Amino acid sequence: MYMDNSDDQQDLFQEIICQLWKSYDSFRNESQFSTWMYRVAVNTAIVFLKKEKRKVDKYEIASENIKEDESDSYIKESQLDHFYKAVQKLDKIDKAIIFYQLEGFSHKEIGQNMGISEGNARVKLNRAKEKLKEIIKNQGYGF
Repeated sequence: MYMDNSDDQQDLFQEIICQLWKSYDSFRNESQFSTWMYRVAVNTAIVFLKKEKRKVDKYEIASENIKEDESDSYIKESQLDHFYKAVQKLDKIDKAIIFYQLEGFSHKEIGQNMGISEGNARVKLNRAKEKLKEIIKNQGYGF
């Protein structure tokens, strides 16, 4: 979905399957299995995108493991589920900006990566957050 070509999509799909296999023992039956699977898939996609960006920038790739935070409660998983469902409803640009923000990029870095000014990145991020809040509100969930 976030990859431009089918090879990258296949790579991401395989990575998600691999992470689900590795993380299966961490499933604690505190949420629905589909919620847990969705969370692992999203975490894997975020890590995968970080790795791809580093390849493009020719930085050394550090190995990363996805581990479920043992202290996550069902409520937090539910909130994350609502959040990611809402993010899926954003357009591509807003979705990218939100994920850059989640990855800890500064406004300047977001602007550089997207080919826009730092100020424009700040404005687009704020607008994306407002859209996200509205979508979450329309889902009947607020946090």
